[in-house]
Amino acid sequence: MPTPSPDLQELTRAIKAWGVELGFADLRIADVDLAHAEEGLRAWLDAGHHGEMDYMASHGMKRARPAELVPGTVRAIVARMDYLPLSSPATDEDWRTRELARQLDPGAAVVSMYARGRDYHKVLRNRLAQLAERVKAEIGEYGYRVFTDSAPVMELPLAEKAGLGWRGKHTLLLSREAGSTFFIGEILVDLPLPVDAATTGHCGSCSNCIDACPTGAILGPGRLDARRCISYLTIELKGSIPLELRPLIGNRIYGCDDCQLVCPWNKFAQRASVPDFDERNGLGASGMVELFGWSEEEFNRRMEGSPIRRIGHERWLRNLAVGLGNVATAAADARRADPVIVAALQARADHPSALVREHVEWALRRHLS
Repeated sequence: MPTPSPDLQELTRAIKAWGVELGFADLRIADVDLAHAEEGLRAWLDAGHHGEMDYMASHGMKRARPAELVPGTVRAIVARMDYLPLSSPATDEDWRTRELARQLDPGAAVVSMYARGRDYHKVLRNRLAQLAERVKAEIGEYGYRVFTDSAPVMELPLAEKAGLGWRGKHTLLLSREAGSTFFIGEILVDLPLPVDAATTGHCGSCSNCIDACPTGAILGPGRLDARRCISYLTIELKGSIPLELRPLIGNRIYGCDDCQLVCPWNKFAQRASVPDFDERNGLGASGMVELFGWSEEEFNRRMEGSPIRRIGHERWLRNLAVGLGNVATAAADARRADPVIVAALQARADHPSALVREHVEWALRRHLS
């Protein structure tokens, strides 16, 4: 006998319930027609705003056509997972105050909050795979593909269509229930599940994120030049950080949360439902001199399972050298070099990497000139 067709309404309700059991805070369904997003993607690429992220351009408009990526796809199951650490004793309001205060401490090593715990790619992909398998156990074989920030698909427009939130002026996804401190992941499926309704935008006249961007990377509402974004400069950029942008990075050594810290909607940011995103290696309270002293072996060992490991020890030192160089101008008396910082930099002055040496030399000149 042929397998009976599943009740798609009931299956959708079950999928959402299973998603919550797996730690997702919200899970919704979207169709995969992203034709409306193609013009914006093409203009962004044509302007070169993707910088060295060649993978953004390599698939062309295929990023806006999920059914070309996975033939037979008709729906996307889009899931949200919050990442504010469970272990933090701070209240929802206190975490933003605390993070902003660290940026004012010249010697503090500021790592973007999302990167202080376990690599979100692994966490979400594993749990989405479990969800996809649970669907298969319920209905039998079907076509699907699981991904999170790992395939040439425009994930944020899919999340918008699914009703998980709207694109803020900083281009991040915003939710009325959870601000922007969450990850999203998707399962492309060949099941014609009933879709959820999109939501409307609620940024109004607020321009906090645009005004707060240290490098002016947010050119206007929804317009981001990644080449100026600190997250791009400290993570995606493989070579030398442009001289004119180095002083603007301050003590941000991996990523940047500035646009999120000033967003009013993040007063609703939610704690994670899983312990994976709790801080590791003291990355929420470390100093730059301490981290700059890590050997490559120590870096690899401590960053095992972290998203930070993918930039490698060389770029880790590059970023820290810039941060240490910026201490010179952040100090109350910029004419007096900090002997501890100078000694740490000098210890790396003969590093085998030309990239590291260049940024160390720049930092030393700022302290000793």
